[in-house]
This record gives sequence, C-alpha cells and structure tokens, in this order.
Amino acid sequence: MVGGGPGAFIGGVHRMAAALDGEFELVAGAFASRPDRSREQGRALGLDARRVYGTWREMAEAEAALGEDRRIEAVSIVTPNHLHHPVATAFLNAGIPVICDKPMTTTLADAEELCDTVERTGLTFALTHNYTGYPMVREARHQVHTGRLGTVRKVVAEYPQGWLSTRLEETGHKQARWRQDPERAGWSSAVGDIGSHAHNLAHYVTGLEIDAVFADLSAQVAGRVMEDDAGMLVRFAGGARGVFMASQVSTGEENGLALRVYGEKMGLVWRQERPDELHLLFPDAPRQTLTRGSPWLSAAAQHATRLPPGHPEGFIEAFANIYRGAGRVIGAALAGTEADPLDRDFPDHADGARGMHFIESVLKSDARERWVAMEGDA
Repeated sequence: MVGGGPGAFIGGVHRMAAALDGEFELVAGAFASRPDRSREQGRALGLDARRVYGTWREMAEAEAALGEDRRIEAVSIVTPNHLHHPVATAFLNAGIPVICDKPMTTTLADAEELCDTVERTGLTFALTHNYTGYPMVREARHQVHTGRLGTVRKVVAEYPQGWLSTRLEETGHKQARWRQDPERAGWSSAVGDIGSHAHNLAHYVTGLEIDAVFADLSAQVAGRVMEDDAGMLVRFAGGARGVFMASQVSTGEENGLALRVYGEKMGLVWRQERPDELHLLFPDAPRQTLTRGSPWLSAAAQHATRLPPGHPEGFIEAFANIYRGAGRVIGAALAGTEADPLDRDFPDHADGARGMHFIESVLKSDARERWVAMEGDA
C-alpha cells in the first residue's frame, strides 16, 4: 500500500476491504510522506520492518528488485490525488498491477498517459469507485441493460454532504485540508471528490455517454479557493437529459448519494444510505422494492452478495467487491488462467479517463459560463 498512514481515513477502509475475502495479504508499504510516520504505521500493522519503506519510489524500486517470486503482486494507492499518476506509473513500469483510489489523476493529460501505460504493460488496473460494488447498484444496471426501463429519458445523480459547511480545513483536519488544496486535490474539490462518484454511478448503471455539460460551481463558504458546491446539466448521446449535483455544504446531510433513472416504461431509485434497497417505479402499478440477497435478483447482484436478506451489507463490502474481483483477475493472470467474467466487473483505467474528461469539461463549462461539448465521453 502507498498512503494510508496515521490519521488517514480511506487507507483503513481499503485495508479492511482487501482483507475481507482473503484475496490479499498486506506485506509492504510506504504509508506516509515522512519516513518516520510510514514506519509508525508499519509497526501498527505488524509488518516486517524491512518492507516498510520511507518513500514510494524506494518501495517501487526495492520490490521490483526482489523478483517475481518474492515481490508484491499488487499495489493499492490511497494517497491524495496528486500522487495517483506518478505512483501508478512507477509500479506499472515495475511490472506490478495497481488498485487506485479515485479520481485516477488530477488532469486529463495524465489520465490518458496512464491509460497508455496500462495498455502497454497489459497489467490489471482497478479504480475504486466503490459504489459500483453495491449489489443493488449492479441490479439497477441489470434492469436498465435488459431493457426493462425502455429508452432512458432522464438521469438524476445527486451527492449532498454537509461536512464542509464550515472552514474545517483551517482547524487542522487532515481530510479537509488536502481536499481544499489544489496542489494535492487538483483543480476541483466537490466535483473531483464526490461529483466524480455521481458521474461514474450514472454511467455504470445506464451505459450512457455524455455529449455536453453546463456547470455552475461555487465556493459557498467565504474564503475558499476551490468549489464546495456544484450543479451540472447533462446532455447524453441519444437524447436523454441529466442533472448532477455535488455539494459538500448541504448542511446536515451525511452521505446522500442517490441515483434516479427514468425510462419510457419505468423508473428506478437507489440511495446509498439505504443500499440494500432498489425501488422500481411504474406508470400503472404500485412501486416495487427489491432487497439485496433475494433469489430472484440478477447473477451480477447475487455475485456481489455475501449475507442473506436482512443482514445489512454496506460501504466496506462494496469496496471489498472491487478488491475481490481485482484479486481474482490478478490471480488468474499469475496462474495463466481466465477469471470469471463476473469478477471482471470493476472500474478500470478507461473509467478513470472518462471521469477526468468529465471533471475537466465541468471546469471549462463553469469558467466559460456555457455548454461544453465532450465530443464523446468515452
């Protein structure tokens, strides 16, 4: 693992997710920008001190030098955004598959370069847009892709949070501080951090590509350089329309990611705060609520399910579904076999580039105060 040192939130989440299904064992890491903090985290995790590194560059070089029979078989990158591109590139060039937190990079140019590196090396690259790992999100995609909704007409993806309703970054809060720092987060805060999830979720479920966006970004908390609130109108290829919202200043909200998709025949609604439910909406019949773990769900939803109905599964399990899939794909490659297609159901480098294309188009639209064509999202 690179990143995820003392005080980090997402590193612990990734470690739990990687361990849940027994596909991975954590054996090495460069956990912090300071070598002493990296060693502190390594001791806390019980790792061999010889494989706890002072820098990620040292780790990439040392692990590659160990040879294929001893070196790490994958690296998990959980750093602030600005390091995703250089770290992933270094490990891919060292022959090591990558599991990377989102967004993939901070610029579209870096994303395209990283895609070239993935294609050149032929190695697995998984991007942890973890909401695609929820079973009922996979069921929602099944409902759309099997034609039950008919032609999609409207997509609404919203992600309200309230945790940045004050200048939290000025209090020493580690997560708030780097997310409001363009040197580490890139030139977007709310859109890069949570708007990217809304965009990815909408694409994953519907498969629709974006033709153009019209965005309005603002810093609602006085004194901020980067946006904490964003509204986006979306035109999809084929004629559907969309509305995306990403806000970190929606006071009182916790983690309200939600997706609504409306087709000519029916609609569906999924909410992250009640992830085991998928609501189906009909013009001439009562709405239905499907629940995770039910035997009549799609193979994709059942493959992502561990527990019987009524035993809640959530955030960690969704992450773990991506790690499990990536682990089995990497393991199959090492063994020279083919992985189950259901295990290949995780976001990859193409999704990362699509996300950066969206973020940059949103920033351009806001700056120009007009529609910006994306010229084919893919």
